[in-house]
Amino acid sequence: MNGMEWERVHHVSLAVRDLERAREFYSGVLRLTEIQRPPFGSRGIWFQAGGQQLHLIEHPGGQALREGGIDTSDGHFAVWVKSYREAIDFLEQAGIAHKASPDSIAGFSQIYIQDPDGNIIELDAAYGS
Repeated sequence: MNGMEWERVHHVSLAVRDLERAREFYSGVLRLTEIQRPPFGSRGIWFQAGGQQLHLIEHPGGQALREGGIDTSDGHFAVWVKSYREAIDFLEQAGIAHKASPDSIAGFSQIYIQDPDGNIIELDAAYGS
């Protein structure tokens, strides 16, 4: 029996408590482009993120989805950025707390941030970029 042939990651979905607050962070602060979302029974927003998509789904009830600060061993999604230095400068100007590892043992520079709901986002770049 042959296995399934993988092509690429299409999207990542994250649960959020407040859709408008999430829209402001991802669109207003991180500057992702909002795209059309089908009229599902749930509330959500879709964004284009390079060749992939980011789907935000408002979690009913508004209860805490995650507590605590940046934990690099927790579930997260990662985005490759063109420049580590430009990403750090952008985050600092925007007042976004981050955990930076410019010389990470991963083989590339890593920066971790959180959205307003505590979802963790990893920003990766080539060493010295």
